[in-house]
Amino acid sequence: MGGLAGVATGEARVPMSEDHDRRAAELRLVRAAQQGDRVAFERLYRDNERKVFGLCFRLSGGPALAEELTQEVFVRAWRKLGSFRGASAFSSWLYPLTVNVALSERRSRRRRDARIVATEDPARLERAPRAPTPEAGFDLDKAIAGLPPGARAVFVLHDVEGRTHEEIAAMLKLAPGTSKAQLFRARRLLREALVS
Repeated sequence: MGGLAGVATGEARVPMSEDHDRRAAELRLVRAAQQGDRVAFERLYRDNERKVFGLCFRLSGGPALAEELTQEVFVRAWRKLGSFRGASAFSSWLYPLTVNVALSERRSRRRRDARIVATEDPARLERAPRAPTPEAGFDLDKAIAGLPPGARAVFVLHDVEGRTHEEIAAMLKLAPGTSKAQLFRARRLLREALVS
């Protein structure tokens, strides 16, 4: 196979030696950043910012909030950089951190909103019924944003990012069976949103 991964499947893959070189260069950047080199950390930021933003966007449902969450992820990454041991790619280390930041923000926003919504007219808090309009179509991003946090995280990590239930379970600190149940729930809720 000449050192190329994925040739038998017809996938376009980077030669293994290039992948190894890239991982080694990334590890050198991480080690330099762990020693306080901000330029090295900035390079890690630039190399991973789009992926982190994309995941934050899918988990939060809005670009402004996703931008804010992305910045928070990298602030926390800088603080926790000493815990990175190099056993995986830096982007793999960032995944659970990103998911945790996004889900923590959502939980704290819900608690904040629950304290703020006090009103003298409870009818103002009720949602007005929406009549479905055929021309409105189906906004998948909006539907994903409306999922409960746990179901959304598992759906995004599994169906969008391609992670396995075992990887998701490790990232979110839950059992693989719980990951599967959350994915089933997310898909059911999305189907219901599609037909309503």
